[in-house]
Amino acid sequence: MSSPLLESTVVVTVSYNSSAQLAVFLDSVAGSEADPVSIVIADNRSGDLDRTRSIAAARGARVLELPDNRGYGGAINAAVATLPSPIEYILISNPDVEVGAGAISLLLDELAGDPRIGAIGPRVLNVDGTTYPSARKLPSLRTGIGHALFAHLWPGNPWTRAYRAEHEGADVRRSVGWLSGSCLLVRREAFEQLSGFDEGFFMYFEDVDLGYRLGKAGWSNVYFPRAAVTHTGAVSTSAESEKMIRVHHESALRFLEKKYSAAHLAPIRWALRVALSVRARVFMMNDRRR
Repeated sequence: MSSPLLESTVVVTVSYNSSAQLAVFLDSVAGSEADPVSIVIADNRSGDLDRTRSIAAARGARVLELPDNRGYGGAINAAVATLPSPIEYILISNPDVEVGAGAISLLLDELAGDPRIGAIGPRVLNVDGTTYPSARKLPSLRTGIGHALFAHLWPGNPWTRAYRAEHEGADVRRSVGWLSGSCLLVRREAFEQLSGFDEGFFMYFEDVDLGYRLGKAGWSNVYFPRAAVTHTGAVSTSAESEKMIRVHHESALRFLEKKYSAAHLAPIRWALRVALSVRARVFMMNDRRR
C-alpha cells in the first residue's frame, strides 16, 4: 500500500529546452521513494518538446504544454492549477536536480507534522558534495547592499555571510526567510492562499518573494537538511549570459521595491534603481570581456 502522504503529493518541474536533464531528474524522483510519485512537467514552449514528451511518456510523467514561455513561476502556477483537489503538497523543483533517497518522504513528514509550515526545503548539494546556501535570510538594505557590492570581490564578507545565514550551519534545521526555488516542498493551502508565485518575476527572486509573502501571511519557511538533493546546474550559453544578468537585476529591483513600497521610502527605491542599473552594466561589461 502506498503512503497516504505520497498519494497527496505531486512533483512539479519546469522544462525549457531541458530534455537533456529531464531523464536523470525523473529517474531520481522514482528512485527516491519505494512508492510511486506523480510528476507534472510544465513546458514553456520548448524547441525540444518532442524529446520531452518521449522522456515523460517512458516514465509515466504528464507534460503540460504551455502556449508561451511564462517563466519559472508562471509555469509552476499553471501546473498547480491543473492538480486535483486531493493534492495537498507540491514538490517544486528544477529539472537539473537529482533527488536523494527518501528526500520527499522526509520533507513530507516534517511538513505534515507542523501545520504552521508553509514551505520546507532540503539541503541542496553542489556536484562536488559541498552545500549550496539555499536557505537564507530575507535581504535587508544593509545585508543586500553589502552582499551585492562585495560577494564577488570578497566572498567571505560579513554581509554575504549574514545574508546566507552561514553562522547557523548547514546541518541545523531552522526557520529561514526564504528557500531556493531549485527544490522545495510547499503546502498547497499556503501556496494558493498567496495565488502562488508572483508572475511578475519571469526569472530569479520569485522564490525570495514567495518566502517573504509566506512569512507575512503567518506561515514559516523551514530548512530541513536531513533531506538532500543535488543541483547539477543548467549551463547557459555566453549569448544568454548578458540577458540573464539583466533579468536578475530587474527581478532584484522588483522585489526590493515591493518590500520597501511605503511612500516615504521613495528615495530609497530611486537609489536602489540607480545602484542596480549601474551594477548590471558593470557585470555585463565584465562578461563581454571574457
